[in-house]
Amino acid sequence: MPGPGDRGGKKEKPKDARGTLLRILRYLSKYKWIIFLLFLCAIISNVGNLLGPRFAGKAIGVAEEGCKKGVGQVDMDLVLHYTLLMLAAYVGSNILGFLVNVCMTRVGKRVAEQLRQDVFEKLMKLPVGYFDRNQAGDIISRVSYDIDVVSTCLSTDVIQILTSTITVAGSFIIMCTISVPLVLCMIFTIPLSIWYTRHMGKITRPLYSKRSSAYGVMNGYAEEMFTGQKTILAYACEDRMSEKFSKINRGAAEAYRDADGYGMRMGPTIGMISNLGLAAIGMGGSLLYMKGIVGLEQISSFILYSRKFSGPINEISNIINELFSALAAGERVFRLLDEPEETADLPEARELSDCRGEVAAEHVAFGYVPEKTILHDLSFQALPGQTIAIVGPTGAGKTTIINLLMRFYDVNSGEIRVDGEEYRQYAMESLRKNYAMVLQDTWLFQGTIFDNIAYGKEDATKEEVVRAAKAAKIHDYILKLPKGYNTVIYEDGGNISKGQKQLLTIARAMLYDTNMLILDEATSNVDTNTERQVQKAIRSLMKGKTSFVIAHRLSTIQNADRILVVNNGDVVEQGDHDGLMEQKGFYYRLYASQFE
Repeated sequence: MPGPGDRGGKKEKPKDARGTLLRILRYLSKYKWIIFLLFLCAIISNVGNLLGPRFAGKAIGVAEEGCKKGVGQVDMDLVLHYTLLMLAAYVGSNILGFLVNVCMTRVGKRVAEQLRQDVFEKLMKLPVGYFDRNQAGDIISRVSYDIDVVSTCLSTDVIQILTSTITVAGSFIIMCTISVPLVLCMIFTIPLSIWYTRHMGKITRPLYSKRSSAYGVMNGYAEEMFTGQKTILAYACEDRMSEKFSKINRGAAEAYRDADGYGMRMGPTIGMISNLGLAAIGMGGSLLYMKGIVGLEQISSFILYSRKFSGPINEISNIINELFSALAAGERVFRLLDEPEETADLPEARELSDCRGEVAAEHVAFGYVPEKTILHDLSFQALPGQTIAIVGPTGAGKTTIINLLMRFYDVNSGEIRVDGEEYRQYAMESLRKNYAMVLQDTWLFQGTIFDNIAYGKEDATKEEVVRAAKAAKIHDYILKLPKGYNTVIYEDGGNISKGQKQLLTIARAMLYDTNMLILDEATSNVDTNTERQVQKAIRSLMKGKTSFVIAHRLSTIQNADRILVVNNGDVVEQGDHDGLMEQKGFYYRLYASQFE
């Protein structure tokens, strides 16, 4: 199986930004009518913003006319009228803008919720190989950080881009109606701003993609280190791990600096270009005023509208950076959503019901990667109720056989049959439900002990759970806990010992009523005395069931009906314990080595 060192070996190719944007908008389409109404409110808000400078210019024009007539000739009532209109336009615009932003924030969070749900459901459908190749921290980064980036962009930027575009277009049209010569003074700023924005966009978009990937790598490394904290402490490797994290952290910080550093240049530069336009308006407006072509009302209104025109351009340039960041994060999320799922069931696949437990492998070959075959020619037969032990040195392929039986992977060639049928003829879910598993790597979730034992049987009664716990020799320990079976286990069983965790998983398997059983070093974390008790309970559990047992302590599988001796991907010997010992072959040497 690929190890941690193999993770991330395949570089992810960036997707088309337009395709990513369309997929994000597809999530927004569910709220299209809400967004349409918000867009109308935003337009009304922008109309108020656009009317404000007009009323201000009117007030200045009235004051100018009054001053020309003489001292005290200014119509203050009319000035106050236009001032109140300007105030009403701005207040109404801001209130509508506030409501639009609040509502759009809620829409963005709803989209993020749906995205996370889709990603989680996708993760439940991905093959085991995906999790072998990718770090858990990187996956978590996509579920949390990347989706948050997309959500923030939707909440704050979508309406802002639309309304800013309207403001720019509306301001330009009004400026043309005020004075075409003044428009000609600042027209050069438009193509200059567009060119600079496009130029910087080509630079910053790859940097934002690199930043998202760097954060995924950092989170993946941190998750691995937290999981292996005890091992790090035991080998006194804290300094070395901190140095390595420092390098990864520095890389993520540099990626963040490069992306945001280039991105932050856009706003000030666009602002400088806009100020050049404002200076040109001031110079041109002065000349036009002296020649009597324009008045103070026109110049003041035009300057206000020029700020309305240039302000959104500056905002859009900043928003584009956030948009590039969201597209880079969205690419990582949609790349996960596009991962191939587990092999689909055949159209004619049927449910595996009333399973007898007859399992046979015929000339099976398999490798996790095409260029490396692990199992070469695996053949065996397990009759209903038999116990099949799988033994061999580390890396021989024992766990790989279990992965194939559970159909976590499909065979490259050959067949595995269950009850006489090729096992791909059965629906995958029903096939797996016919196996109970106890693995060496125990897994418990945050919840009560009762819920953990009853995990595979949701309708289990208290009596059934207690019976399973007694059979697994964990009942007495549970009763000593403060809340008994209602005691909550935290952080994958972090508040109980490994041996107790393994006993709980054994109790879970005992409660799960199936005709096939898989035990992968099921007693490796319990002491010798408890092991003898659990072995007795397991033998009771195995009665009448087809059982596959992986064991390193060969003394625990002497009573197996058949022992498969695996070495270098081949079954080199088969038989019962006595027969294999008489052959004095590989199994004999393996067995003898444990007592030397």
